[in-house]
Order: sequence, then C-alpha cells, then structure tokens
Amino acid sequence: MRIATRSSPLATWQARAAGTELAAAGWSGSAIELVPVSTAVDADLSTPISQMSGRGVFVTGVQAAVLDGRADLAVHSAKDMRSEPTAGLTLGGCLERGDACDALVGQALDHIRRGGVVATGSQRRQCQLADLRPDLRFVGLRGNMARRIAAADRPDVDAVIVAAAALERLGESRRIAQRFSPDELVPQVGQGAIAIEHRAGDDAAAAAVAGIIHPPTSRCVDAERAFLRTLGGGCDLPAGAHAAIDADGSVQMTALLATPDGSRIERASGNDADGETLGVALARELLTRTGTADG
Repeated sequence: MRIATRSSPLATWQARAAGTELAAAGWSGSAIELVPVSTAVDADLSTPISQMSGRGVFVTGVQAAVLDGRADLAVHSAKDMRSEPTAGLTLGGCLERGDACDALVGQALDHIRRGGVVATGSQRRQCQLADLRPDLRFVGLRGNMARRIAAADRPDVDAVIVAAAALERLGESRRIAQRFSPDELVPQVGQGAIAIEHRAGDDAAAAAVAGIIHPPTSRCVDAERAFLRTLGGGCDLPAGAHAAIDADGSVQMTALLATPDGSRIERASGNDADGETLGVALARELLTRTGTADG
C-alpha cells in the first residue's frame, strides 16, 4: 500500500500514522510504503497563505500521485483540503482527531506587551486575536513547522499562533504558551484531523481505509466541510468551524465568518442529527448576517 505525502516532517508524521493504523488493523497486502511528493507551495515561501485560501495548494501534488498511479492513498491535514471533491478521488474518511485548538508559542495573550507582534499567515486567526486584543500588530508567517516555531524567538515577534495538534505531533507541545479552546478561537475547518483519499473505484484501497477511519471524526469533518463548501469552494473570507458529537448522537457545531477586513465577526452555533445539513444552515445564516451573501 503506497501512501503519498508531502515530505515535510509534519506531513510525514501524518502519513506514518496512517500506515501504523493500517498495520494495526491487520493490512494483509504488501508492505506499506511512503511516497514523498514535492509541491510548488513548499518552494514558495513568499506568497502569503491568505492569498492561497481555498486553492488546495498543499494537497494537489499529493492527489496527483494517486490519480496517476504512483500511490494508492493520499494523506492530508484535513484543514488543507478544498471543500469540493476532487474528480477521480474519494475521501474515505479521517483518522481519530487530534487537538483541534489553536495555540500561541512564545508568550500567552495576556503577557504580550501592548502593541505586541503576533506572527500568523491566517486571516481567521488574525481577526479573532485582534478582536480579543485590538492593540496587537501582525506579521506574516510561512514555512514548515520548525520555521514557524523559530519565528517566536525573533526579537521583533512576541508570539506565533499555530495548530496545537502540529506541535504535539512533532514533540513540541512544551512550546505552547497558551491553548485556545474552540469557543475562544474557532478553529479552521478540519483542523487536527488527518484525511485519507483513494482513487474512485479502487476497492482494495477503499476497504483498507474503511478499516482505520474514525466515524465520529469523519462525521464532524464532513459537517465542517459542508459549511465551508456553502460559503464557496474558493472562499477567501476568514472563516472557521468546529463540530463535535453530542451525548444524544447529534452534531453540535460552532462556526465563524468575518468580513474580509476583519471589521465584523459573526458566530453561530446549533445542532442537528444531520451534520452536513447543519453546516449548510450555519453558513447561510452567517453569510446573511455579515452581508457577504452576494460575495
């Protein structure tokens, strides 16, 4: 079973996690092999991440390896995926979700000096932090996780905000100065989840993936992706959503949408037995409330 992945340490960790799950589930085929893929975005460290929103720049090269037969599975951070399905591929589901929260590296929010600088490439994170601390200033952030963590040690940066799951998976959780709950900072759609795709019609790959996915996580990520898809497949608006399964088995979701300049932030929440229906409803509500329904 050949698993396509970007070659960054975090992406490799995720692919190995999928391979470990396959082995634990008793994968009886040939050996499990990683197929590293280089992508254009890995070499482009100058374009702001916010300008790449909705393009799936971190996943297209990996998907191509499956489509052209170099690999059988594609493993991604679910938050990097486009909201629309990719022709020729099937999203089999997600492994059990890790921490979905955002985290500060460097200094906690209350310890950052007035007018302090936070590094982030995410408009979603920036607008929510600015809402909590209007005095903060922001600078861009690109590169792999090691480079992002190192930015917190620069004299011109007080803190960096990244996904807590990435820090934990790379053994860097000690660097977390503050972890925000999903209610404090609404995470990116799919954050903390590892998604697995296979070629449409590949029954062997589909059966292998079915044996390792975590249905509650997959159900939540599907609901969050329905929210993002309703906003628009190439949505450039600062947006986030986090779903969880209630005690009664229904999906509960909190969602956020901001205007492009971050001057208006709206949140909505709800629950429904059908998570995708809920995602669509919350997206339509927030598009109306922010006045962005017409683009």
